[in-house]
Amino acid sequence: MLVLEYKVKGKQFQYQAIDDAIRTTQFIRNKAIRYWMDAERELRIDKFALNKYSTELRSYFKFVADLNSMAVQSAAERGWFAISRFYDNCKSKKSGKKGYPRFQKDCRSTEYKTSGWKLHSTLRRITFTDKKGIGQLKLLGKWDIHQYNIKDIKRVRLIRRADGYYAQFCIGIDVVDVQPKTGEEIGLDVGIESFYSDSNGHHEPNPKFLRKAEKSIKHSQRRIYKKVKGSSGRRNARKVYAKKHLRVSRQRIEHAKRLARNLNKSNDLVSYEDLRVSNMVKNHCLAKSISDASWYLFRQWIEYFAVKFGKLAIAVPPHYTSQKCSYCGIIVKKSLSTRTHKCICGCNLHRDVNAAQNILNLARLARMGHIQSNANGLATSTLSGASLIEQVAR
Repeated sequence: MLVLEYKVKGKQFQYQAIDDAIRTTQFIRNKAIRYWMDAERELRIDKFALNKYSTELRSYFKFVADLNSMAVQSAAERGWFAISRFYDNCKSKKSGKKGYPRFQKDCRSTEYKTSGWKLHSTLRRITFTDKKGIGQLKLLGKWDIHQYNIKDIKRVRLIRRADGYYAQFCIGIDVVDVQPKTGEEIGLDVGIESFYSDSNGHHEPNPKFLRKAEKSIKHSQRRIYKKVKGSSGRRNARKVYAKKHLRVSRQRIEHAKRLARNLNKSNDLVSYEDLRVSNMVKNHCLAKSISDASWYLFRQWIEYFAVKFGKLAIAVPPHYTSQKCSYCGIIVKKSLSTRTHKCICGCNLHRDVNAAQNILNLARLARMGHIQSNANGLATSTLSGASLIEQVAR
């Protein structure tokens, strides 16, 4: 699935119509979850039952009927996605909270399927034909949608962000750009001191985007509460605050994408730790630094480019990768503050480089089938709704 993203330009009444469509999507999703909650235990509620219920909502509420029928179904499917994820977590006996479906209050997008929209002959404008009154919007962006068949566009998503409105086109094609083999292999140990250390001894600096922008973000946050509640000044202050966070988010994405692309181009095998970041951020002393490093985002892009370039990405268990000697295999106990690995065999390495070499050794064993691993080189683990846009095709 390829996702092309454009910024859309329209008039103020069109932006208000988009907001109305987004609120309607949120209403349908929440009604679907309430319908599931109130249903009797003997009554089986599945995806098709929620789609049927969303059709009934069109006869009860005019503002729901004004939205395209397939967009209504898509909103009900969002409710089913939350429900099915809860079921999967219960079946897999996930530790902690299972993610019981909750009502949404900050929906920022609406999604059309194959109807309700029409591309202009120039393919630089799009018209939404339902009764919400969105009308024709101009598409701003450099991505070339001409080379794709219109029939391959499976969904069109309208998104509201802090700096405007965007349209995403989900195209049902596989993105493949097989790169020549280099014969190189690399292990990566992500960290806070350095963004990652590899098995060759290189330390990638940690950009710390949030830490650098934190003073400005906190200043803009304080300005919100100095304004009168409900005033235009407060709304404008919130927009400034949201834009600063959006900039940090985009910086993280571009940084992770650039590094992952280069690593997969220059190596046939990229190995990394199979970390549970959601558990690690429960440590309140390190939560902000771990989130700022965005390790999971980096992993997603590594897996994406491994599929696209025909390379191999392997996630290995993280146990004892920092304690074990990469040369002789002896366990050398050390605290987190000890940054140098010294072994009786004579090995003297930076702690993270030693861990990266252990990760690479485990990946080589996993490739031969000696240990369990999460090897990814055939299919991407990201969802179609993720913002993996065609910037990767440069």
